[in-house]
Amino acid sequence: MRHRSLLILTTALTTGALTLTACGSRDDNKAGGDDSGKKTTVVIGVDAPLTGSLSALGQGIKNSVDLAAKTANKNNEVPGIEFKIEALDDQAVPASGKANAAKLVGNKDVIGAVGPLNSGVAQSMQGDFEKAGVVQVSPANTNPALSQGDNWGKGEFKRPFKTYFRTAATDVVQGKFAAQYLYNDAKKRKVYVVDDKQTYGAGLAAIFSAEFKRLGGKIAGTDHVTVKETDFSSTADKVKSSKADSVYFGGQYPEGGLLSDQIKKTGAKIPTMGGDGIYDPAFISASGVANDGDFATSIGYPVEKLPTAKKFIADYEAAGYKDPYAAYGGYSYDAGWAIIQAVKSVVAANDGKLPADARAKVVEAMAKVSFDGVTGKVAFDEYGDTTNKQLTVYKVEGKVWKDVKSATFED
Repeated sequence: MRHRSLLILTTALTTGALTLTACGSRDDNKAGGDDSGKKTTVVIGVDAPLTGSLSALGQGIKNSVDLAAKTANKNNEVPGIEFKIEALDDQAVPASGKANAAKLVGNKDVIGAVGPLNSGVAQSMQGDFEKAGVVQVSPANTNPALSQGDNWGKGEFKRPFKTYFRTAATDVVQGKFAAQYLYNDAKKRKVYVVDDKQTYGAGLAAIFSAEFKRLGGKIAGTDHVTVKETDFSSTADKVKSSKADSVYFGGQYPEGGLLSDQIKKTGAKIPTMGGDGIYDPAFISASGVANDGDFATSIGYPVEKLPTAKKFIADYEAAGYKDPYAAYGGYSYDAGWAIIQAVKSVVAANDGKLPADARAKVVEAMAKVSFDGVTGKVAFDEYGDTTNKQLTVYKVEGKVWKDVKSATFED
C-alpha cells in the first residue's frame, strides 16, 4: 500500500444465502419457470446477529435484504424467478456462522450468499463457501485480510477466496481516514488506543495507530478490553494518567459506549473515537454522562443525504419494518441486489433458465456486476472489494450522531 493517501472532499450493512427451489423439484429445463407459468423460487437467506447486543444492526440487515427481494419481485427483475429470504441468527459468533455456512452449502440448490456482519464470523465461513463454489457478498465486513490475504500489511496482496465480495470499504481505508481526521481536523496529537482483541477491533486499531504515527502523532498508551464485560475502570484510569488528548477504540458499541462513559467519569474530558462498530445510537445511550464530542467513522455517506437512497428510504418506511435499517441497511440492500443482478445475468445468458452449473456462473457474473445502487455505484475490484470508497465522520452532539465530514478516499 502506498504510504500517502488523498481525501477528496465532497459535498455530499449480514450473512445470507441464495437458495434455488424449483416448484416441485429442480429441473434444469424449467429452472426459469415452467410451462404452467409457475416461477422458480430463489431464497436469499440472511445470516446476521438477529439477537444479542448487535441485533440493532442485524435486524436492519435482514429487513433491507428482504426489501431488495420484494422489490425484485414487484419489478419482475428476473423473469421466471421469485425471490424470498430466510433469516438465520449467528449472534455474532464464528462457530454459529460456520454451522450456518455448512447448512447452506449442503443444500445443492444454494447458489449464492450475502454476509456476514462480523469479520471474525466471515473468517469461519469463507472456506465453506469457497469449497462449494458459492458466491458470498458481505455488506459490512471490513478486515482487509478477508479479500487481500494475511500479508496485505506487508504489501503482499493475494485474494484467498474468489467467491468472496463485499459492498463495504475495508479498515485500511477507514482506519487511515479516522487518523487523518483526528490529527488534521480535530487537531489531536496524543491518543490512547484501546481494542477489544477481536478481528475487527484489533485490526482497525492497528491501522489507525500506524497512520496516526505517520502523520506525526503520538500513541500515549495501549490497552485491551474484553467483549461483554462492563467494568473498564482500570483502562479508564490508565487513559487519564497518560494525559492523552483523545482515545481511539477498536471495537463495537456495547463496550465502546461504556468505555467512553467510564473515561469521562475519571475527569478526563477527552473524546473517544471509533469505527463503524460504534456508530449506533446504542453507543450514546450506553453512557451515563454526556458524551458530546465523541467521534465515529462509517462507510459511505449518510444514507439520508444520498439522492440515490431516497427511494430505498421511502420504500423501507412504507414496508412497515419494526426496526430501522441502521448503519448497514443501504449496503445490505445493495449486496442483495448485486446477487439478484448476477442471477439476472446468468439467466439471460442461458435462454431464460438457470444452468446446471449455476453456482460457478453466478460467481463469474458477480465479478462483472455494476449498477447504481442505494449507496452509489456498486462494482468490485480484482480482490472482490467495493470500488466505492466513501466515508463519513460522525460526532455526538446533543445525544445524536451528526455527520461532520464526508469524503472519497483514494490511495
